[in-house]
Amino acid sequence: MSRQSPPSRTAATGSVSHDHAPAHPSGLRQSHTASSYGSLDDAARGRHDSPPLSPTSHYAGAADDGDDHYIPRLALAGPSAPPTESTALLGEAVVDYRECVHDGPCNHGTFSPRPMSPSESLGSHPYAGSEYSDGTAPAIDGIFVAEARNRSKSWKRQWASRMKSKKMSTSSVLAQRHGVKASTLMYLSYYLPVLVWAPEYNWSFFKGDFIAALTVAGMYIPMALSLASNLAHVPAINGLYAFVFNPLVYALLGSCPSMVVGPEAAGSLLVGTVIKASVDLGRGDDDDAVLQATICGIITGMAGAMVFAAGIARLGFLDGVLSRPFLRGFISAIGVVIAVDQLLPELGLNRVIEQSPGVGHGSSMDKLRFIFGNLDQVHGLTCALAGSSFLVIMVCREVKRRLQPRYPGVAYIPDRFIVVVLSAFLAYWLEWDKAGVEVLGKVEAASGHTFTFRWPFQPSHMPYIRDAMSTSFIIALLGFFESSVAAKSIGGSDAFSSIQLSPNRELVALGAANLVGACFMALPAFGGYGRSKVNKSTGGRSPMSSIILSMLTLICILYLLPYLYYLPKPVLSSLISVVAWSLIEECPHDISFFLRIHAWQELGLMMTILLATIFYSLTLGMAIGVGLSLLQVIRHSTRPRIQILGRIPGTNRFENAEANPDRLEFIEGCLIVKIPEPLTFANTGELKTRLRRMELYGTSQAHPALPRLRREDSNRNIIFDIHGVTSLDGSGTQVLEEIVRNYRDRGVRIFFSRVPAKDSEIWEQMHLSGIVELAGGESHFVEDVHEALKLTEVEEGEQSLRASWS
Repeated sequence: MSRQSPPSRTAATGSVSHDHAPAHPSGLRQSHTASSYGSLDDAARGRHDSPPLSPTSHYAGAADDGDDHYIPRLALAGPSAPPTESTALLGEAVVDYRECVHDGPCNHGTFSPRPMSPSESLGSHPYAGSEYSDGTAPAIDGIFVAEARNRSKSWKRQWASRMKSKKMSTSSVLAQRHGVKASTLMYLSYYLPVLVWAPEYNWSFFKGDFIAALTVAGMYIPMALSLASNLAHVPAINGLYAFVFNPLVYALLGSCPSMVVGPEAAGSLLVGTVIKASVDLGRGDDDDAVLQATICGIITGMAGAMVFAAGIARLGFLDGVLSRPFLRGFISAIGVVIAVDQLLPELGLNRVIEQSPGVGHGSSMDKLRFIFGNLDQVHGLTCALAGSSFLVIMVCREVKRRLQPRYPGVAYIPDRFIVVVLSAFLAYWLEWDKAGVEVLGKVEAASGHTFTFRWPFQPSHMPYIRDAMSTSFIIALLGFFESSVAAKSIGGSDAFSSIQLSPNRELVALGAANLVGACFMALPAFGGYGRSKVNKSTGGRSPMSSIILSMLTLICILYLLPYLYYLPKPVLSSLISVVAWSLIEECPHDISFFLRIHAWQELGLMMTILLATIFYSLTLGMAIGVGLSLLQVIRHSTRPRIQILGRIPGTNRFENAEANPDRLEFIEGCLIVKIPEPLTFANTGELKTRLRRMELYGTSQAHPALPRLRREDSNRNIIFDIHGVTSLDGSGTQVLEEIVRNYRDRGVRIFFSRVPAKDSEIWEQMHLSGIVELAGGESHFVEDVHEALKLTEVEEGEQSLRASWS
C-alpha cells in the first residue's frame, strides 16, 4: 500500500484546507483541525507537540528514503477513507515517530525505546549467549516456548511439568531469570510451613514458647472442661481432646505461627443445640454420654471436612461473605443465650428444672420465665460461689487490662487457673458436695477408654449427619471467620518472616485439625483472638508453643483428671459467664456507631437476629441472619452500577453526572455511559432496564412512572466507557450484543472507549460475538471519551455534508 501524500497547507494559517469541512461546526463539542499536527514530514521528524500514541496504530515499516525512523501507515476513520480534517484527531490516525533501539544515551522521553544493554552485563544475564543475546528481555510466553523446546524428554520431568500449575511455571521462569533455585522443596514448604520453621527454630525461643503454653493451659484448660460439660452437653474430657489434637495439627500446617486453636463458646453451644434436638427426636436421652460424644465427633468432622474442602477449592475469600452487622448480632445473641443458660446452674436450679420437662430445651425467654418463677428455690451456697468466682475473674480481668501497659508481667498471672484450683480444694476440704453444690465428678471418656478412635462418617451415623448438616456449616463458617480475624489481627511472626499468611492454607490447616480431632470426638476447635493474643504477649514466638500446649493437655488427661473430681460446677459456669460478657460487651459500641451514621438497615439486621434468637431459638436466628446476609450479597452483586458521565467545564475530564449534576456539561446528542465493573450473568439482568431509564430521564434514579424527559434526538450517539469491564462472560457478552444490535437497528451510533487490548479475552469475546462489527468496526473503539466525541463530530459532519450534496 502506497503512502498517502500529505495534505497541502495554506500560507496564511498553516492549516490544512478541505472542501468538505463542516460549514457550521457544533458549538457544544470542541472543533478541531489538523493544523496542530502539521504535515506527515513534521510527524516523522518527531515533533513533541503531537498527540499521545494510540495502541491501535498500524506500522508500515521503514521508509524508502533510508531514514532510520519507522513511518506508520495512516489508520483511517473508516474503511478506505482518505484523510480528512479530523482524521489525525482520532486514535486510529496517530503517527508513530519512535526510533528503533540504538546505542548511546536516549533523550526521547520516558516512553521511548531503551538503548541496548552494555555488552559487559550480558554475562550475568540468564539468557546471555542464547537467541536473546541482544540484551532484550523475552516475553513470558516466549520463555515458556524456549523452555519447552529445551526441556529434557525424561518421563520424570514431563510428569513434573504437567503437575505444575501456571503460577508455578511462571515462578520457575522468574526464579531462573533472577538466579533463584526453584526446587520442589520450595513449593512443598509453602504448603507445609513446618518445613520452614522447624529447621530455623532457635532454642532461645523455647523459654518464651514454654511460658506462653503454660499460661494458655492454665487459663483455657478449665474453660475447655466448662465448654464441654455446660454448653455442648458432652463429657468434659471431649473438651480437652480439642486441646490435644487440634493445636498439634495446626502447628504443622498453619500459616500463623502465634495463633492457638481450641474450642469456642459459639461452636460448643451449637453442638449442644444439635444434641438437644436429637434427644427431642427420641434418638437418646440426656444421660447417654456415648451418643453425645458420637454426635460431637460427627459435627466436628463435618465442619472440618467443609473447611478442608473449601481450602482445597481455594475459597478463602468466603471470610468476607458474612457482614459485620450479622456477625455482631449473631455473636451478641449467642452471648445472651449463654448467659441465660448459665444462670440455671449458677442459681442451683438444675434439680428443679428436671421437674419441668421442655424448659431445658426451650428458648431463652422460656428459661427466664422459669427462673423468675422459681427464685424462692435458689440454692444460696451455689449462688454465692458462682457470684464470687465471676466477680473475682472480672476484677482480675480489669486490673490486668489497666496494669499491663506499665507492667507486662501481669499477663503471666493465671487468675482463672488459681480460681479453679482454689475452689476445687475448698470443695474437697469443706465438703461442699454434701451441702448441695454440684461438682464435676469423675472425668472420663464415654467409652471408658481414653483416646478411642472412631471414624465419624459411618453409614450408621447417617441420621445424625442429616440433622447436623446445617449447624456444621455455620460452625465451619463462624470458626473460619473468627480464625481469619485472629490471624489478621495477630499477624505473622518476626522470627519466621518467610511464612506468609494465606486464607486458603488456613482453611486446609483448620479443616485437617478438626478432621483429626473428630476421630477422637473432640469439640470443634478454631483459632481464637483472646488466647492467641495471650500466647503472643507471654512469649510465644513459634508454633512450638501450640505443640507444648498439646503436650501439657495430654499430661493433664493422663495424670491430673482425678484431682478435678471436686471442681464445683458453679465455678465452671462462672467461667462461661465471663465469656458471655465478653461477647456482649462490644454490641453497645456497634449499636451507637450505626445510630450515629444512620445505618438503619444494619441495625435492623442486628435486632432481627437478636430477637429471633432470644424469643424463639438459636437455629432460627442463625437461619434468618445467614439468609438476610446472602440476600444482601446477591442484591449487591446483581445490581449494575452504570453511570452517565458529564464533562467538567474547561477540561477533557468526565465524572459521574448523577453525583454532580449542577457543575458538569452535557454534550448535545450524546449519552456517555460508564460501566465500571465486570459484566457477568449476575449483574446483566437489569442492565437493559437501567440503560433505558438513562435514555429516557438522564439518570437511573428516576421512577419509571415519569413521562419521557430526554428527547429521542439526545441519544443519537451512545458512548460506552468500559475501562472497568475487567472480565466478560458469555451471558454478559450476549446481553451487550443485544444492546448494541438494538441501538444499531434504531440508527444510533455506538462508540466504545478505553477498550482492553486486542490480545485480551474481552476483545476476543466482543469480536467473536459480532459486537465490533455491529458498532461500526474497529474505528469506533477509541482510547478515551474525548476521542469518541471527536469521532461523533466527524461522522455527524460527514452526514450533514452528504445530506447537503444529495
